[in-house]
Amino acid sequence: MSVDPNAPTSSFPAQPDGGHARPGAARYLVPALVAAAVAVALGVYGKEHDPAGTAFNLAGFSSTSAVKAWLATAAIAFALVQLFSALAMYGRLPGLARATWTAPLHRWSGRIAFLLAVPVAVHCLYALGYQTYSTRVMWHSLFGCFFFGAFSAKMLLLRAERLPGWLIPVVGGLVLVVLAVIWLTSALWFFRTFGVTT
Repeated sequence: MSVDPNAPTSSFPAQPDGGHARPGAARYLVPALVAAAVAVALGVYGKEHDPAGTAFNLAGFSSTSAVKAWLATAAIAFALVQLFSALAMYGRLPGLARATWTAPLHRWSGRIAFLLAVPVAVHCLYALGYQTYSTRVMWHSLFGCFFFGAFSAKMLLLRAERLPGWLIPVVGGLVLVVLAVIWLTSALWFFRTFGVTT
């Protein structure tokens, strides 16, 4: 077999956009599927699990519900700090756009809010389960499961590249709104029913 050294070499097919592949739908589809899976899994567990009645208690508090109400209140407070720091990072608060402390404050307030929400969710799912015996409880159960799904999607989107600039603020705002609904249907209800007590 002989090879002609002057023969034109073959080349790889040229990409239509000059070598830069367009972003795939997987960047959006994977977080959406993970969010749905997390929310459904939590809902199914809460529905099928036999409620234990209590999951934990903390010295100094009169009941587990009181612990849960105060932990949820602390979580929503740190979530509002995250909103404030996000507005500063996106230049929506005059004078704070160049502040170097806003990004670390945003990250750590989010982490603390999530860590405070976890024991609340454990108590809800393990001790109470997914309940629908009243409108308030139904929405609380539904949004409680949805929150952890939406939070999972946001964490995955933060790792993705070349996302539209509006996507992370929209998803972050959705997570905050859902957390606020959870607080309104649990902690605020507790304080209005039993008083602001520990």
